Amino acid sequence: MIHFRARLAPWLFAAPLALALHVDVFAETVARYGISMADIPMTTGQPDRGAGAYQFTGHTLYDPLVAWEANIGDRPGKLVPGLATEWKVDPSDQKVWRFALRHGVKFHDGSAFTADAVLWNLEKVLNDKSPQFDAKQAAQVKPRIPSIASWRKVDDFTVEITTKEVNALFPYELPWFLMSSPAQWEKVGHDWNRFASQPSGTGPFRLDKLVPRERAELVKNAGYWDKSRVAKTDRIVLLPIPDAITRANALLNGQVDLIETPPPDMMPQLSSRGFKLVQNVTPHVWPYHFSTLPGSPWADIRVRKAVNLAIDRNAVVKLLNGLAQPASGQLDRTSPWYGKPAFQIKYDLAQARALMAQAGYGPSKPLKAKVIIAQGGTGQMLSLPMNEFVQQSLAEIGVQLEFEVVELENLYLHWRSGAKADMNGGKGITAINLGYVTADPFYALTRFAYAKYAAPNGVNWGYYDNPKVNATIDRIRTTFDTKAQDQLLATVHQQMVDDALMLWVVHDTNPHALSPRVRSFVQAQHWFQDLTTIGM
Repeated sequence: MIHFRARLAPWLFAAPLALALHVDVFAETVARYGISMADIPMTTGQPDRGAGAYQFTGHTLYDPLVAWEANIGDRPGKLVPGLATEWKVDPSDQKVWRFALRHGVKFHDGSAFTADAVLWNLEKVLNDKSPQFDAKQAAQVKPRIPSIASWRKVDDFTVEITTKEVNALFPYELPWFLMSSPAQWEKVGHDWNRFASQPSGTGPFRLDKLVPRERAELVKNAGYWDKSRVAKTDRIVLLPIPDAITRANALLNGQVDLIETPPPDMMPQLSSRGFKLVQNVTPHVWPYHFSTLPGSPWADIRVRKAVNLAIDRNAVVKLLNGLAQPASGQLDRTSPWYGKPAFQIKYDLAQARALMAQAGYGPSKPLKAKVIIAQGGTGQMLSLPMNEFVQQSLAEIGVQLEFEVVELENLYLHWRSGAKADMNGGKGITAINLGYVTADPFYALTRFAYAKYAAPNGVNWGYYDNPKVNATIDRIRTTFDTKAQDQLLATVHQQMVDDALMLWVVHDTNPHALSPRVRSFVQAQHWFQDLTTIGM
């Protein structure tokens, strides 16, 4: 008996240890992410709440035909195959694009991804007569894919999309168009509200739980078709915390593991407690977008140039504790599309006051204007303090700004409606403050500068109409050589700056603060971020 117990004792000791190791090995890894939005973006396939929402409920749950490389941080990303393995324009009719679809991809509900699903999704957002049309999703994505005219199925794994006009930049529109499951929509009784809580895409995560304004829990899709993007974390919990200080305190108190847009004045405290700041070159700008319509105070180029000269951008960067870079246009000077503007954006109060005087304004006759801004949200940086800084700065040259402050999604509604809309022009709103992604030619330049993209056809919010720019963009749309495209795009940006189309303040660096529990997170040089790179 003693001999038997002696032999059994090591096993009795080892069993609990083995069990503990087994539990540890198979324990679920969880990352709690404090996001700057007031609510979880829509989960039906096309997220609302702007470009930043795509990293949360867009490219997590869903995939586009053409994707953007967002899982690298040491260089700019590029267009890469998504649910389409290749795409090419028809040489005999350059309005026709043919897409070869990926084989073997399944939606989360187990149904197959085929050409029929692509057509169904196009109808979902572009054909208001289709049974599956969803006005909410259409409102989000239609301005992002303005080129599409028609579509057809060639075979089960080939589709053709025809553009309204020849447009060599068309593939850049497609990372914004995501694929929902037709089978799941049938399963939930053709009800997009029910689909929102039981969504089905093809993405690297599935939705496990949704509590509006409180949380969304995403779980790893272990069977994801792109093995290079299988999530490193089993579960990501998205927690809306719109106030920056509250987000930082949640990180300090261990309630979350990472946050976006930490408050600059709390960075020393976060660093001293072992939290890591990550940021990167980010194609994103924080501007005021002016109405150039007749009657707008910004229709005078002298006024637009004056306000660009009245902002001390280095002081704004200091206000943000270094979490930004001064802007001298829509693009950073390192961009191949920057060009050589004649108008140099800098801080020059004397010149700003002189321009205002030439335009007929001064201490006894101030210029008054109403600007619509957001309370906060992804891409808006520190919206209220920054807007107050601009307001005070412009007051020094005789510009009196009045703000209409709204929630971010409301701001997007004003943006998509254009400056002529009653909700804007009818209320005296002549400028809008909205952070813009500038990663590709369409998103950085042509959607703002092309007269044909004025609302309701796009987001040329202020109805900018420069015949020289329009002609150049027409050439770009028929130029398929990248180097020639770059040269033409540079002339577009150059003219935008010379026309002072916007008041450009700073470029965002998209900062994130991470707890020591976060072992990996790739900060891409883009507004898109790939949450599959988060490792705990």
